[in-house]
Amino acid sequence: MGVNKDAQDRLRDFLTKAAESAVTITDFRRLPGGAVQENWLLDITVAGGDWPGKHNLVLRRDAASPVAASHGRLQEFQILKLAHKTGVTVPTPCLIGEDPAVIGGPFFIMHRLTGEAAGHRLVKRPPDDALVGALGAELAKIHAIRPEGKALSFLDRPQDSPALDAIARYRHWLDDLGAACPALEWGLRWLELKAPEKAPEKADVVFCHRDFRTGNYMVDGSRMTGILDWEFAGWGEPEEDLAWFCARCWRFGADEREAGGIADRKPFYDAYEQASGRTIDPARIAFWEVMAHVRWAVIACQQAARHVCGGEESLELALTAHVVPELELEVLRLTGAGEGEGEGEGEGEAA
Repeated sequence: MGVNKDAQDRLRDFLTKAAESAVTITDFRRLPGGAVQENWLLDITVAGGDWPGKHNLVLRRDAASPVAASHGRLQEFQILKLAHKTGVTVPTPCLIGEDPAVIGGPFFIMHRLTGEAAGHRLVKRPPDDALVGALGAELAKIHAIRPEGKALSFLDRPQDSPALDAIARYRHWLDDLGAACPALEWGLRWLELKAPEKAPEKADVVFCHRDFRTGNYMVDGSRMTGILDWEFAGWGEPEEDLAWFCARCWRFGADEREAGGIADRKPFYDAYEQASGRTIDPARIAFWEVMAHVRWAVIACQQAARHVCGGEESLELALTAHVVPELELEVLRLTGAGEGEGEGEGEGEAA
């Protein structure tokens, strides 16, 4: 979904009004990646007012077809503002554009971070205990977010337990696709049987990023410069984020480095425990790693459907479907499918 000259002129006028000074757009082009949302590099020069000078920004807007789990841009902007206010390392939020007449849909603008996020490149670096330690401490900050008043009231609290709510949500998405996915059905049933019988204590329900992984943070040299992509954030168990980061599907081929393809789990876990005051339960991590692979497989099926149904023609979306068999195999491996009682590698009883 491109942006024509008229839309760019309207964007310039929007920025000029917000800055209360003349704005020149010096560069505006779509950035690679962003299968769920579109990210656009936006460089501007402001003549005067409160924001004089050059600014390197990113404009984030909806992709051509929606994804069921994603928040809208107004909601994501509110989440980003709260994370920034709380002290989480994120891009500084700037402006929200709610009028679809500007560029065809809602959008928000944030400062552009330095560094790179590409997972397939980050995992080719030497193992980096310091980086995963910084990420573990950062995740603890996210889990400590406590909105005041009605801030983020659009986020539903778990009705039963975060695990059972997630299982129901993913089964609904899978049913909507209308395709037979026996391995994923197996995984969902395994999760139902292994899920805790009661909801966790209130203290164990935290604010989760829900896409905290290699590829969604920026690294400049050896320094983590910010956490990206907050469109899936919501309330859940802390192990959901911890397991998502460590899941094999987000190691980009560096499977021996179980913490995001960057390093071993220990420095990641140690930093998280020290910063959060929690003790990580490996059995619950194992449960949520199965959930992670089921979730990503269902979302990958949704991504492919967006392309096939004509909602958004995209080679990236079409190729996403090719990861589904690998994810299904990992679900079967983790659950010990075909091994009698399902006591395979990676399985753990939920506490």
